[in-house]
Amino acid sequence: MSGGRLELDFRLVRGRFDLAISESLALDGVTVLFGPNGSGKSMTLRTIAGLETGAEGIVRFEETDWLRSDSNTFVAAHQRPVAHVFQDARLFSHLDVAGNLGFAERRAKGAGPDVSRQDVIEVFDIAHLLQRMPQGLSGGERQRVAMARALLTRPRLVLMDEPLSALDVQRRAQALNFIEQIPERFQVPVIYVTHHIDEVVRLANQLVLIAGGRIEASGRSADLMSRLDLPPFTGRFEAGSIIEATVRRHNAEFALTELEVTEGVKVEVPFLDFPVGEVVRLRVRARDVSIAVAKPKGLSLRNVLPARVEEVQAEADTAFAEVRLSVAGQAVRARVSRASAHELKLKPGKAVHAMVKATALDRRLLARR
Repeated sequence: MSGGRLELDFRLVRGRFDLAISESLALDGVTVLFGPNGSGKSMTLRTIAGLETGAEGIVRFEETDWLRSDSNTFVAAHQRPVAHVFQDARLFSHLDVAGNLGFAERRAKGAGPDVSRQDVIEVFDIAHLLQRMPQGLSGGERQRVAMARALLTRPRLVLMDEPLSALDVQRRAQALNFIEQIPERFQVPVIYVTHHIDEVVRLANQLVLIAGGRIEASGRSADLMSRLDLPPFTGRFEAGSIIEATVRRHNAEFALTELEVTEGVKVEVPFLDFPVGEVVRLRVRARDVSIAVAKPKGLSLRNVLPARVEEVQAEADTAFAEVRLSVAGQAVRARVSRASAHELKLKPGKAVHAMVKATALDRRLLARR
């Protein structure tokens, strides 16, 4: 998978908002900039793209300075080998879909991987749209065409600024199927801005958490999602973990799929239309995980997993406690009452069992092709 290193060390002041970003990113797959509205995510992306001219500091992609204010270096947006996909698609209204793609091909500078017209038409499933005008496309169709057009400029980096924010849940889920193919199929890394946690789980190889114009944390998405100190930024209700598992078999009689986290540790989920051997990512919400100190029997719960307590963090002003567990070497969070944590004597190193309903595991899945 194609990547590259992006060095960021800049400051940008807009009115009363002060954005100061310092981070070195090894771009691999999809890097997600995540945070609440108004945190500075889009300003960061625009600075990388060269669309913000007031930033001071350094933006360097691989060995090339795109911005270096101490030497008055500023590479204009149209000269940077990036493609930008916006919220509103921005297709040329006077050209049909084929014309929009043709314009991108003519603009291609040859800086990035060789991307063919036929490949993008196939991957984004737009062959039947080629003669249509943008005004006659649905929101999801416009965004698919916008992504295809962006790739035909042969960029070395694709920047996406909340491209799915105007879509409903179903169309957003469909569009994510296309976005997740970009890095591996076209060998182009993606930086993706969102404030939707489900998009983080679905897409992010690495996560950069931005709040109040500053980076609060960055790293592997699975590592950050399991940290107990980040719920103020990621949201306590949506707090959870990401675990990887392999599809082992399908139970047609009961419409279930069996996944293996590691040898001997398995979970069941509602049927997945994935082949045996496929590796998927599961999002497990902390509020969907219960803890038992002894393996229970006679339960309707299908998933009872051996675990070990790694960290317990009580919320002083609430009735709850956050617990980080290790399940087959992967971090899983649980949200329990402080009273339960006390009665079960939960502390680091204690062997327990994590219990998860099968129906709680069918929402956030990502095939790792």
